[in-house]
Amino acid sequence: MSRTIRLGSRTSKLAVAQTEIVAASLKEQFPQYNFEIVTKTTLGDNVQNMPLYSFGGKSLWTSELEELLVSTGPESIDMIVHSLKDVPTNLPDEFKIGAVLDRADPRDALVVRSDLAYKSLSELPSGSVIGTSSVRRTAQLRRRFPQFQFKVVRGNINTRLAKLEDPEQGYTCLILAAAGLLRLDFGYKITQYLSSPDMLYAVGQGALGVEIKKGDGFTQSLLDKIRDIPTTLVCTAERSLMRSLEGGCSVPLGVESNISSDGVLIIEACITSVDGNEAALSKLSRMITTEEEAETLGKDLANQLLSQGAGTILEKINYEKLSQS
Repeated sequence: MSRTIRLGSRTSKLAVAQTEIVAASLKEQFPQYNFEIVTKTTLGDNVQNMPLYSFGGKSLWTSELEELLVSTGPESIDMIVHSLKDVPTNLPDEFKIGAVLDRADPRDALVVRSDLAYKSLSELPSGSVIGTSSVRRTAQLRRRFPQFQFKVVRGNINTRLAKLEDPEQGYTCLILAAAGLLRLDFGYKITQYLSSPDMLYAVGQGALGVEIKKGDGFTQSLLDKIRDIPTTLVCTAERSLMRSLEGGCSVPLGVESNISSDGVLIIEACITSVDGNEAALSKLSRMITTEEEAETLGKDLANQLLSQGAGTILEKINYEKLSQS
């Protein structure tokens, strides 16, 4: 009887589509096994009227699935497929990221309401309402485009796109991750791809991370066949950077990373105050061949940002969160 490997996923269409990518990659390498997708709704899926940072942050996407990962009952799973940007940089002690797959387009994308002719941020009129629940996106855009207004939008991609087209909601446009739109065949809705200096993307954005139990050598041996080394090095550096900065909070950190064929990794990073008035920016380039070297690069870049004033910005953000709680 063929062995069945169970992959855990959130219930959204995007999460399932991403899990199917991993399952198909594993099936190609291991045709002798069956790969089954198990879905579960998380607290992050259920709370749709508040930004994530206000009620718990990234662990809201992971903890319910992690319960299945440690279960020994019939509902147990062997791995969890995540959007890497949603995975906390400090996992519970019993888990680890077993693989990071080849990264899709990591940039953010502008999606303008279909009855409007604007094609870029620079064309939007003053007072335009931009839908996003991301502090990182809002802060960067406030710095570059102080004439815009911002309104929280939650829900899966289909829900957000529907809200955009609803005149009563009042959105001019949305900012969404390009990778999610492309994976759900909504690439035709992208009005503009955003990059530096307008928008640096989230740590791990566009990459799929697979979480497993530490010590699970069999599952790790499967994932070793589908992991992408350059993406792993880049995302290890990005996550090390965030881990060095966040201290338990959700950090409005933007990055833009590139790794050359000969292993030179360049990361540009910024921390921007929520009101957009302050920013710390830094850039680091280094030859990287191991995950340990990538970890060190991330820490060094964090120190550069702190020397540019990132610590003061983050302290103010944390104070504001505490005063609102």
